[in-house]
Amino acid sequence: MTEGYCVKCKAKREMKDAQKVTLKNGKPATKGVCPKCGTKMFRIGG
Repeated sequence: MTEGYCVKCKAKREMKDAQKVTLKNGKPATKGVCPKCGTKMFRIGG
């Protein structure tokens, strides 16, 4: 699993349902959901 920062919890957590996506400029990113509060999480980079 991928680790990301949850803005609502203000802590780093493992992303649930992490999916690799590509930004408009071609850079890789990962998006998922916080397992504790359910807020969407986003991380730029591979």
